[in-house]
Amino acid sequence: MELQQLRIFLAVAEELHFGRAAERLHMAQPPVSRNVGNLEKELGVRLFDRNTRNVRLTAAGSALVESAREILAAADHARDVVVSAEAGDRGRVEIAFAGASTYGLVGELARELRRRHPGITPGLHSQNFAQPALERVLSGEMDIGLGRWDFLPAGVESRVVQREELVLAVPATHALAGEDSVDMAQFSEEPFVTLPAHAGSVLRDRLHRLAHGARFEPLIAQVAPDTWTALALVGAGVGSTLTLSSVQQNVTDPHVRFLPLRDRTLPVHLSMAWLPGNPNPVLGRVFAVAEDVWSLGAEDTGS
Repeated sequence: MELQQLRIFLAVAEELHFGRAAERLHMAQPPVSRNVGNLEKELGVRLFDRNTRNVRLTAAGSALVESAREILAAADHARDVVVSAEAGDRGRVEIAFAGASTYGLVGELARELRRRHPGITPGLHSQNFAQPALERVLSGEMDIGLGRWDFLPAGVESRVVQREELVLAVPATHALAGEDSVDMAQFSEEPFVTLPAHAGSVLRDRLHRLAHGARFEPLIAQVAPDTWTALALVGAGVGSTLTLSSVQQNVTDPHVRFLPLRDRTLPVHLSMAWLPGNPNPVLGRVFAVAEDVWSLGAEDTGS
C-alpha cells in the first residue's frame, strides 16, 4: 500500500466520481482507475461499487476512509518535522555549563529558546568546573560549553558572555568584613579555602597570581569540591576564598561578605565555546537567541 494509492483512493471516496477525482488530483482518469484497482487487489476487497451511473463506497471502502486520512496526515507531519529539523527549527542542543553563577544565565537562555523556538529542546548539563564542560564539547558530546577559560585549544571558537571582577568572600565576622574594598596583601597571614587544582582552574590560578604579586604564598586551609561548599566553609569561618562578582550577585548568605579587590589582575571572562564544524542545524537559532539574551562580546578564537 503506497501513499499515492491512498491519496487517490481518498479523492475518489470524497468525490464519488472518478472523473472529478482525476481533475482534483491533476491526473488523467485511467491512472486513477488503475491505482484504485491495484489497491483493491492488494487488500483483497472491493472498495467501490461502480457502474456507468454512479460510484459508491463499499463497507470495506468506508472503513478505510478514516485510516487513510490518519496515515496521510501522519506522513505529512513526518515530512514537516524532517523539513523543520533540517532548517534548524526543530531539534535538540546540548549545553554544558559550570559554576554557581551560570545557572541564571542558562535558565534565561532556555526560557527564551522555548519562547521563540518551541521545537528546539535545550539539554542542560551542570558541571562543577569549566574544564570538564570544555572536554565534553571537544569530544562532540556537547554542542556548547559555558565556562571560564584562560586558554582554549586551537579550533575552538568562543564568544564572551560576561566580563567579571574578582572579589574576596570573607566570614561576616572577619575584621575587614566592613571594608568597601581590600588589598590582597592584607590577607598574607590569612587562611584560604580554594577549589581543586586542575587544568584550567582560573580562580586558583588568580589566587596564586595575586598572592605572589603581594609577595606571599597563600595558606590553603581547605580545598572545597565546588563554589557552594567553598562559601559554606567561608561562612563557617574556615577561611576566605577568591571568587567572582557574579557569584556575589547569585548567592545570598548572611555569614559571608564579598569584598572587591584593589589589586590589578587579568580579567575573567565567562565564555560560550563550540566547535565550528558542528553539524547540528539548530545551532544557528541558538546563537541568535544567545546574542540577544546575553549581548555577546566580540568573538575570540582559542589558540
